[in-house]
Amino acid sequence: MQTILIVDDDKSIRYSLKRMLEENFSVLTAQNGEEALLHMKETSPDLIIMDIKMPGRSGIEILREMKTIDPKSLVILMTAYGTTETAIEAMKFGAFDYILKPFPIPQMKELVQKAIALRKLMKEEVTYAPEPDQRKEEEQIIGSSPKMQELYKVIGQVAPSDVTILLRGESGTGKELMARAIYHYSLRSNHPFLPVNCAAIPDTLLESELFGHEKGAFTGAISRRIGKLEQCQGGTIFLDEIGDMSLSTQAKLLRVLQEKTFERLGGKETLRVDVRFIVATNKDLEEAMTKGEFREDLYYRLNVVSIRIPPLRERKEDIPALTSYFLKKFNRELKKNVVGITPAAMEKIISYGWPGNVRQLENVLKRALLLCQGEWILDDQLLLEVEEKKEAGEARGKKTFEDLLDSLFWELTETASLREGLDMVSAIEKGLILRALQKTKGNQVQAASLLGINRSTLRSKMVRYHIKKGILVVEEE
Repeated sequence: MQTILIVDDDKSIRYSLKRMLEENFSVLTAQNGEEALLHMKETSPDLIIMDIKMPGRSGIEILREMKTIDPKSLVILMTAYGTTETAIEAMKFGAFDYILKPFPIPQMKELVQKAIALRKLMKEEVTYAPEPDQRKEEEQIIGSSPKMQELYKVIGQVAPSDVTILLRGESGTGKELMARAIYHYSLRSNHPFLPVNCAAIPDTLLESELFGHEKGAFTGAISRRIGKLEQCQGGTIFLDEIGDMSLSTQAKLLRVLQEKTFERLGGKETLRVDVRFIVATNKDLEEAMTKGEFREDLYYRLNVVSIRIPPLRERKEDIPALTSYFLKKFNRELKKNVVGITPAAMEKIISYGWPGNVRQLENVLKRALLLCQGEWILDDQLLLEVEEKKEAGEARGKKTFEDLLDSLFWELTETASLREGLDMVSAIEKGLILRALQKTKGNQVQAASLLGINRSTLRSKMVRYHIKKGILVVEEE
């Protein structure tokens, strides 16, 4: 269980935060900075939530000392003085983020989850081969095939340098795992590692995410925000799906690579930055350049060292080792005791093409292990994509409305927050109900049948979305 240290001279705040977090985390408390430093040296907490203004030494002073003890420590600062420069300066000294008092509980919880997820990424070491005595938190790049051996050599050669790395490969080949391996074997391993998925963040927000912004830079920018580049000072930033970055953001990134400087959005101050870039893409950047979708000058800046991650179909000799690794992993996670898979099941796995690569293999094995009632996974418990499409074709029209919405929700929340996922699914659900009612000319029985739900469920949803006979009613305030 991860440990969180709460530092505040206000007893009521320490108590409230501890009550809020202790269900999911081990929570320690300290009433001043000196006590916090003792806790940090003894327990190495995964996250520290600390007030800026405390008797004696301030939170910023304590933060600076914490960073000398552990440069990768994550600290969320609390302040009641959001209009001052104090909190902003604290970010420059390495705070993960800051939050204004009084803060909404959901906002604090979301911030804690983000910090803990990042701590896990920086804490988990990546190794090249499974060893029986390794710690559970270590992730492993599995494979002893000739292609993987060549990959290991290249990683070992480039990791200690500061050169920019371009990782290329299909989706699901493990590009982020390779990036983290390079980071852990680099000279910057004692500094932050920050991943940014360029495809998952709307283009209008990506620049702010990377470079930060000044107050008033755009609608909703109510205060200055420190971007990932400043947060990652001295460390490594991983830009995944770089091929999805807009041309305007590409131009700004090019300047960072060339001059090591940038400005926050809406700002005039030129800031210097010292970070190492590892970028990844599953796109053909050369083709994107010919189409004018990717800058040629940026391509040559990024392509200092290009590493191709082989797809699973090119290293099938690694499949048995990968299968064994995932089964052990999921046995622990799901508290199962599956010994292995039958020869027929292994033959089925090896003969398959794996368009989704290692990620698809992982998901297939996890589902098979869930379905397995005995000690061995059978071949018919391995539901592969070809069979999924066939079954989907046979069952077309039989899948329920709720099944579709549930599936859509989890797909959406892979790239968006849970709140955004709920909002998008609600909008789609409302549209489908309207369409069904319009198609059946307001006949609720027929519309419910089309949607695969009963009439009472349909009527409750119509009330929820203010729908009457296929017409969306806008209520007056």
